[in-house]
Amino acid sequence: MSQYNNPNNRMNLKLDSGLTGIAGEYLVAGELSRRGYVASITLRNTRGIDIVTTNKDASKSVGIQVKASAGSRRSWILNKKGEDFYSDTLFYVFVNLKDIDERSDFFIVPSKVVADYIKHGHAQWLKTPSKNGEPHRDTSMRQFFDKEGNYLERWDLLNL
Repeated sequence: MSQYNNPNNRMNLKLDSGLTGIAGEYLVAGELSRRGYVASITLRNTRGIDIVTTNKDASKSVGIQVKASAGSRRSWILNKKGEDFYSDTLFYVFVNLKDIDERSDFFIVPSKVVADYIKHGHAQWLKTPSKNGEPHRDTSMRQFFDKEGNYLERWDLLNL
């Protein structure tokens, strides 16, 4: 029996970022299917949409961008493109991959909310001095936070 299958040797396996992203996409697709939706993972070259989801009769669909992180911290890294990439039918599903024995957390957020949040949050961060008092240098990285859990398990926002 390998160390990974031995229940007496429960080690926390750290996934690399590529596997974290892939695991997040499949977990979201599985959760959508479990909830009765049709979920199709897109090809890697599909810009900004990881999963296309429809209701059972295909009368309504939405695109989903998945962002996954390991652990329970309710923050995710995005890039500047997210400030201008939004639609009424585009959603982010942020996933916290927890320990192997725990169910992951899913945060469902409309893309316009994310775009506004990261744009204003980054502008505020630039205005705030760093720890050493120097101004922050501009970067293409952005962060989305949901510390209060306002979007935790908000599958209803998909409105399918």
